[in-house]
Amino acid sequence: MTGPTGWPQGYGLKRYDEIDSTNEEARRLAAAGEIGPLWLTAQRQTAGRGRRGRAWETGGGNLAATLLLRPERPQGEWAQLSFVTAIAAADVMANFAGAHARVTLKWPNDILADGRKLAGILLEAANGPMPALAVGVGVNLAYHPDGTEFPAISLAGLGASIPPVDDALAALAASFAKWYDIWCEQGFVAIREAWLARASGLGTRIRARLATEERSGTFEGIDENGALLLNEGFGRAIALPAADIFFR
Repeated sequence: MTGPTGWPQGYGLKRYDEIDSTNEEARRLAAAGEIGPLWLTAQRQTAGRGRRGRAWETGGGNLAATLLLRPERPQGEWAQLSFVTAIAAADVMANFAGAHARVTLKWPNDILADGRKLAGILLEAANGPMPALAVGVGVNLAYHPDGTEFPAISLAGLGASIPPVDDALAALAASFAKWYDIWCEQGFVAIREAWLARASGLGTRIRARLATEERSGTFEGIDENGALLLNEGFGRAIALPAADIFFR
């Protein structure tokens, strides 16, 4: 399907009125032999999900999309695309939010507007004849959920103008294509620098909730693999590959 105005060359697009999950559809397409790059988007998801199986609400006016692709770098580096996608989405959301909010990045894969969650990212393996990746993005354009553990917000809630979903997706796809090319050519070094320039809470005290424990310390950045660097005050910072973090 032809993409909207501004669509990046070489990327396909499939639209759905309603689907269980764009990530799940990407995985089904990968199993059938599709390797992309192909963006999938739906007006409504009935079983959208975020990290660790959390539900992600998607209704009319919000953006739900997944990019199915087979990255050009070694498979061991594919998880770095979480940071690539976060930078791309943050740049787009900062443009849409304008003076209404400061847009930053929350490790590992959330986009914040004045400290509230505006968008989230979910990477999942998409196994088929050739290994591929499903890069899911959910953006609160028109509305946001209440009562979430980490406060959420939408562009509408910020008082910003709400772009048509197609325009938001085209901007995201173009921004991703730009940062993906940088990653392919320069590796994670350039991505790490760009991510840290947009990071929320850098140098401040945070809580990091792991699967079986909770730790606290100073957020010192991310290492060469994207793991969070937490200084608990006992010397060298420790690297946490996965955790939920909360700002004090």
